[in-house]
Amino acid sequence: MSEAKWYVLHTQTGAESKAKANLEARAEVAGLKEKIHQVVIPTEKVSEVRAGKKRISERKFFPGYIIVQMEMGEDTWYLIKNTPGISGFVGSGKSPIPLSEKEVGQILEQQEDKTTKPKPKVDFQEGENVRVKEGSFANFNGVIEGVNPNRGKLKVMVTIFGRQTPVELEYWQVEKI
Repeated sequence: MSEAKWYVLHTQTGAESKAKANLEARAEVAGLKEKIHQVVIPTEKVSEVRAGKKRISERKFFPGYIIVQMEMGEDTWYLIKNTPGISGFVGSGKSPIPLSEKEVGQILEQQEDKTTKPKPKVDFQEGENVRVKEGSFANFNGVIEGVNPNRGKLKVMVTIFGRQTPVELEYWQVEKI
């Protein structure tokens, strides 16, 4: 019995959840559940504003791929290759190359970080023009002077009474022009 390693599997984009469910169900039926340890779809939470309401949704950061921790053998290799929704292993040749522990650690840590703090769906850059959608400065246009992604805030220079005034706003309060 070999040691379990992490492998990347290629799936159809948008069908990662279905491929994961198929793999887990087929492993159960084939009696290989103890060799397929974990199947993970790396996701992150993102916040966005739709119809004036702030929503948090999940987004896959490797669309079309899932990672699986398994003990490689002829039986598990065959199971993966013949599971509906899975195209095969990512790697060259016939024998798949496992991910290093460092790579797996980074992916799982990234997923954990993104789960606790939702990231804004829109990324802002300094110097971009934006329009304020909500708050005291609604309908004002301005230029981004500073971005604080950890707090989800922007420093925007807005012209009020002919003067440039710095205003601190949240990501969801503005939109790109």
